[in-house]
Amino acid sequence: MLNYKISKKWLILVTLALISALLLAIASSASSIYLYCSSTNNIKADAAIVLGAAVWGEEPSPVFRERINHAINLYKNGFVKTIIFTGGVGESNEPPEAIVGRNYALAQQVKAADILTETQSRTTHQNLTNALEVAKAHQLNKFLIVSDPLHMKRAVLMARNLGMDAHSSPTPTTRYRSFHSQMEFLSRETYFYFVYLVFKI
Repeated sequence: MLNYKISKKWLILVTLALISALLLAIASSASSIYLYCSSTNNIKADAAIVLGAAVWGEEPSPVFRERINHAINLYKNGFVKTIIFTGGVGESNEPPEAIVGRNYALAQQVKAADILTETQSRTTHQNLTNALEVAKAHQLNKFLIVSDPLHMKRAVLMARNLGMDAHSSPTPTTRYRSFHSQMEFLSRETYFYFVYLVFKI
């Protein structure tokens, strides 16, 4: 009976230790994601890669529009010469995200020759993988990754693991402004960050 009590106590202690370690890892990752979001590289690159987001019919959603506008500002201020829009079809009755981004940029006087697209991806990893193939075809080697601030750590890690010379360029404004929306986004990003570390997807 004594050995059983000791074993049970030991099991509880080990379980508590594992839970504590997991919670610490989650808190540490969430903190690093939050702090990383302020990391901006004001450097010149060959292209800005705009990670896809939802579209509303023929128009970009507010989140996507923030990303597109930031890429256009990088282009017009001479930080990049090319913009690569990524993203396929979210809903069957909508155009690909990349095409919506391209049309929006054209309306803002970005030259058609300076816009590239990939229209097959559905995830961040696919965005970057497909964008890299497009970039290779046009001899583009250095990139600014454009997305929401809390998305940057995972996105840049993915890009660099693909062998890209990638640098963080978060949107200076974000649609996730309230504490609740930021915490919701941070929780989701922390989860997907762990998923990527484990499964590389």
